[in-house]
Amino acid sequence: MSKVKWLLSFMDRKYRYCLLTAMIISVVTSMMLLVNPTLTARLMDDVIIAKNPDPLMGILITMLIVRIVRESARYLMIVLLEKSGQNTMKNMRVAMFRRMQFQDTRFFDKHRTGDLMTRMSSDMDWCRHFLSYIDYVLVDSATTFLSTSIYLFFVSWQLALALVAVTPLLLLISFFFSRHARPLFRDMRDKLSDMNTDAQENIAGNRVVKAFAREDYEAEKFDRKSRAYRDANLKINKLWLTFFPMIEILTNAMTLITIFMGGWMLMQTPALGGLTPGKLTIFSSLTWALSVPMRSLGNLLNDWQRFSTSCNKIMELDSAKPDIQDSPSAVEHDGIKGEITFDHVTFAYDRDPVLSDVSFHVNPGETLAIMGPTGSGKTTVTQLLTRCYDVQKGEILVDGCNIRRWRVQDLRGHIGIATQDVFLFSDTVEGNIAFGNQDLTMDEVKQYAHAADADSFIPELPDGYDTIVGERGVGLSGGQKQRIALARALAVKPGILIMDDTTSAVDMETEKEIQHQLRNLPYACTKIIIAQRISSVKDADQILILKDGGIAEHGTHEELLKKRGYYYETWCLQNGIDPEHGEVA
Repeated sequence: MSKVKWLLSFMDRKYRYCLLTAMIISVVTSMMLLVNPTLTARLMDDVIIAKNPDPLMGILITMLIVRIVRESARYLMIVLLEKSGQNTMKNMRVAMFRRMQFQDTRFFDKHRTGDLMTRMSSDMDWCRHFLSYIDYVLVDSATTFLSTSIYLFFVSWQLALALVAVTPLLLLISFFFSRHARPLFRDMRDKLSDMNTDAQENIAGNRVVKAFAREDYEAEKFDRKSRAYRDANLKINKLWLTFFPMIEILTNAMTLITIFMGGWMLMQTPALGGLTPGKLTIFSSLTWALSVPMRSLGNLLNDWQRFSTSCNKIMELDSAKPDIQDSPSAVEHDGIKGEITFDHVTFAYDRDPVLSDVSFHVNPGETLAIMGPTGSGKTTVTQLLTRCYDVQKGEILVDGCNIRRWRVQDLRGHIGIATQDVFLFSDTVEGNIAFGNQDLTMDEVKQYAHAADADSFIPELPDGYDTIVGERGVGLSGGQKQRIALARALAVKPGILIMDDTTSAVDMETEKEIQHQLRNLPYACTKIIIAQRISSVKDADQILILKDGGIAEHGTHEELLKKRGYYYETWCLQNGIDPEHGEVA
């Protein structure tokens, strides 16, 4: 019941009344099923057996009215259930999407995109299925079985007892089925997640697949995942088919009991507990009302297990708490001046430290460049600065305040980021540039596009700034995407601008123009540049060389050349100079 209570928490108040009304209708209309068999018994005893036609029309009209009223009420019930279910799903989708938006980076490191998509689609649909179908079928079955059993006991307790005696065996079979089915449904849900993840990754990486001519390999891999999901389904169906014949035998036994025992009682006198033809008609008409709920119990258990498994997955998402949250002592900041201090910072993703005892200071408005071999922690520095992760030791200060005491939205809202791996949304060029600042005018959009040297190609696009960018920037070159991403970062007027290999895909002339524009921004801005090109970093106020988790070199371009370390070797390599002799190679 905790799952149902949690699910109902997403339903608006007025729709809870709709759901309650639908359940009342379900109970009432299920009990109405007893009316017509009762009238049929009167028809048999008082009209046919007694050969008295007087009550005939009244009975027939009453039966017709009951039928019309019941079907009309059931129609209303279905409408109310659908409205309640759709309202709940809308609220749940919005709540879960918002929950994911505010999760930290570690959450997305641990959860695959395909699994999250399955939770947002298939799992939620099973929650809707519960509200729109499973709940009322459960109420229908329980009400029909209980009301019919009680009613039949009043008609003939001997025959009713013989029929109801079968039900404990049915419940026992259903219990065993439910216990064995639960882990199978969890396995099937995991197989569905694997299949969706594989499909999502293949679609997102279709260009790589085509570039390496791996279509057949990917098709075979998806086929394996699809077969695994099929086999998981078949395993559940096989289990159900193991129990289904026993359920069918027991439910059909109710019909046989009615025929043989009812027929024998019909031949007895009323004084010996015999039945009238009308009473036997009631039993023959309502035997299904006892057998059908039992027969449908297996399917209901199937549906309940699927709902329960899916609901657990969404509840996990709902209960996930981000590690990065605002501290109770967090203070609001209107902006960032750009002073940055790393004070003996140590950080590890798992156990092996990526950064160890790193310290440096950047004054407002300065440019810090970071270089180093792959895996040295360059990007990690920027991720720690934006609190994608929290440091294990030491502290990071922005404008003299520990970033743990900044509101996360204030901190990130005043830091502009442009990375080598550019993500553009399926929107216009203008919409992508103004993503972080929706109040930009078109002139301002063009201004920041000019600062990123993106205005050199945007007017040549089919619809200029109104050109729809394909998913992830399909249709644009790597350099074009990087320049749009840089314009997007500049448009938020950040106090700190992070450029992580932002110009790696542009030519030297374009890079020179971008650097010129960055030196003449209309606002103060501290810049952090991560690059491998000496031309990208040589004008920085200070350059850090990260190596083996620490700062190997620190200084200006001229100072680092004199040290003849990693920076000097890189400079020689990029300029065709022999590091040993200082001569052209």
